[in-house]
Amino acid sequence: MPYKKKLILNISRGIPELPDAITRENNIVVKRISKISPLKKSSRNLEAFFLDPKFVKENCEKIASLNLLPGSILIWNPQGDWKEIEEAIDRELICQEVYNIDNDKYLLTTIRNMYRSIFLERELQKKERVLQEKENQNKELLKVGIALSAERDNNKLLNLILQKSREIIFADAGSIYQIIKDPKTGEKLLLFKIAQNDSNPTDYTEFTMPINKKSIAGYVAYTGNALNIPDVYRIDEKEEYSFNKSYDKATGYRTKSVLTVPMKDHKGEIIGVIQLINKKKRQNVLLKSEDDVDRYVIPFTSRCESIIYSLASQAAVSLENNLLYQEIETLFEGFVMASVKAIEQRDPTTSGHSYRVAAYTVSLAKAVERVERGIYGNVRFTPEQIKEIRYAGLLHDFGKVGVREHVLVKAKKLYPAQMDMIKMRFAYVQRTIELQLMKKRFETLLKYGKDAFKEQAGNFDKEERAFMEELKRYLDAIVQANEPTVLDNDVSNIVDEIASKVFTDVDGKVKPLLTEDERVKLKVKKGSLDEEERKEIESHVTHTYLFLKTIPWTREMQDVPEIAYGHHEKLNGDGYPRGITAKEIPIQTRMMTISDIYDALTARDRPYKKAVSTSKALDILKWEVESNHVDSELVRIFIEGGIYRLKEELLKKN
Repeated sequence: MPYKKKLILNISRGIPELPDAITRENNIVVKRISKISPLKKSSRNLEAFFLDPKFVKENCEKIASLNLLPGSILIWNPQGDWKEIEEAIDRELICQEVYNIDNDKYLLTTIRNMYRSIFLERELQKKERVLQEKENQNKELLKVGIALSAERDNNKLLNLILQKSREIIFADAGSIYQIIKDPKTGEKLLLFKIAQNDSNPTDYTEFTMPINKKSIAGYVAYTGNALNIPDVYRIDEKEEYSFNKSYDKATGYRTKSVLTVPMKDHKGEIIGVIQLINKKKRQNVLLKSEDDVDRYVIPFTSRCESIIYSLASQAAVSLENNLLYQEIETLFEGFVMASVKAIEQRDPTTSGHSYRVAAYTVSLAKAVERVERGIYGNVRFTPEQIKEIRYAGLLHDFGKVGVREHVLVKAKKLYPAQMDMIKMRFAYVQRTIELQLMKKRFETLLKYGKDAFKEQAGNFDKEERAFMEELKRYLDAIVQANEPTVLDNDVSNIVDEIASKVFTDVDGKVKPLLTEDERVKLKVKKGSLDEEERKEIESHVTHTYLFLKTIPWTREMQDVPEIAYGHHEKLNGDGYPRGITAKEIPIQTRMMTISDIYDALTARDRPYKKAVSTSKALDILKWEVESNHVDSELVRIFIEGGIYRLKEELLKKN
C-alpha cells in the first residue's frame, strides 16, 4: 500500500481466520475483538472493522457511537442474507459484504480498497475543516472589502485599511507608508503616512525616507518581499536591513514582532507598505510594560501575511479578488482530482479513464476551433468553456460511487461465489452418481454373484461414463456461457436444458441443477450484466448529474452538469438515461461521447473485455456514425486531427 498510516482491522469473533496474505501485509494490523471499545482519538492510524451479522446486531448502538468514517466496515455475509443487519447499522458505514475468504487476492484487494477509501475520506474531512476555517475568514474579509470599497476619502481609506488589518490579526500597532515621487527630482520616496497604536497612542508627524534595503519598510518597498520578524531586537547582523529604536527610546514602547508587507495595485506595482507591530494573543490586551510584551506578544503567522496582503491597500482589493479566485479554483481543482481518484479507487481496472476522456475531449474541442469550414466552421470556445469541458470530462463518471462495487467490477455473468457454488453442486452430483452406481454394483454382486457381476461390469462403466460426460458437457457449457461474449444459441439451449435438471440434496430435497437467477444471468446475450445490473450501471449517469447539480458552479462553469449528463446519449435517441436526440445534445457532450467510446475500446484490458487496436477502435467509431449514434463531423475531426494519437502518451501517464 502507498500510504504510511497503518490500518487497524478489528475482527469480530464470528469471522474465520484470515489468510496469511492479509496478516503479512505491512500496513494492516489484524486485531481480534470480542466487544466494541472506544477509539483512541489521538491515534494516527486508521480504524476499520470486519464484523459478522450476530456481532453487529449485539453491538449496533456501540458501533454507532464510534463516529466511524464512511466505508469502515466489512460485513461477513457468506449466506448472502442482508436482511439480518439491514436495519441494525448505518448503510453508509459499510464498505461491502464479504461472502468468502478463500480467495486471498480478492480479500486483500477488498481490504486495500477499503483502506484507500477511508484514508481518502479522512483526508477529505481534514480539507473540509480547513475549507470551513478559510470560509469563515473569507466572510470576514468580504465584510472588510465592502467597507473599504465604500470609502472614498483617501486618508480615511488608509486609516480604515490599517484599522481593519490590525483588528483581524490582533496587532497592537501599525503604520502605512506610501510611495511618492519627489516633485523636484522625480525620485521615488517612502512617505510615513499613517500610524496607530492601542497601547501607546501618540501624535505622529509625516516624514519621508529613501527606498533602499537599510530600513525594514525600505527593504520591502525596494524588493517587493514581505518581512515577518519575530523580534526586531534580534535581527541577524548579516541582514541588509535593521530596526530603528528611536521611537521605542522616546516613548518607552517595546516593539517586538513586526510584519511588513508591500501594497500592490492591480498591475502588481508597489504603491506603499503596511507595517503591523506586536501581534497579541488576545485583541483587547494593552502592552504597558516589557513584561506585558513578553507575556502577550507572539510572532505573526504565515496566515497573517496572507490576510494583510489581501488588505494591504485599496488598490489591492481587486488583486486580492484575483488571488482569492485562484485559491478557490486551486481548492476546487484539488476537490475534483480527489473525486476522480475516489471513483477510480472503487474500480481500479478503469484507472485513468476520466483523465483520458477529459484530455481527448479538450484536444478535440481545440481541433474543432481550427476548423474553418463545415457545420462547425464558426465554433469557438472561450478559455472558460475549455475548462468547463475539462471538468465535465473529469467528473463524467462520478456517479459510479452510487453503484454497488460488486456490480461495478463484475467481470463475468456470474459472480465468483455463484460459479464456485455451481462447481460444488456439480461435484456433489458427481459424487452422488458415483455412490449410487457403486451401490448398484455392490447389490448386483451380492444378489447374482461374481460371474453375473463381471458380465454387467461393462454396462456399469458405460453408464457412469455417460453420466460423467453429461455433467462435464453441462459444466463446460456453463463456463462458456459465463464469458461476457456474445452467447451462442446452442450454448443458450444447453443452459435451459441444465436448468430443467434436478438433483436431491443431502436433506432429501429436490433442487434444480441451476437456479433461476443463475440461468437468467448465464443467458445474457452479451456482456456480463443482466438487465437489473445493467440498469444499475446505467444509473451512474443520473447519479453524476445529481451530484454535479449540487455544486454551485460559476456562470462560466454552469453547464458542466448538462455536458456530463448526456455522455451516453445517442443522436438517434437510442442512448440513456433520457433517450434524447441530436438536437438536444450539445457539441461538448457529443465530443465527450466520442472520447468516452474510444478510450473504453482502447484502454488496457479490463476483466470483462479485451482492449482493441487503434485501427479497430476507429472502425467502430465509424460504425457508430453509420448507426447514427455519434456525430460524423466530430468523428472525422477526431481522426483527421490525430486526437486518437494521444492514447499512448495518456496511457503511459496513467
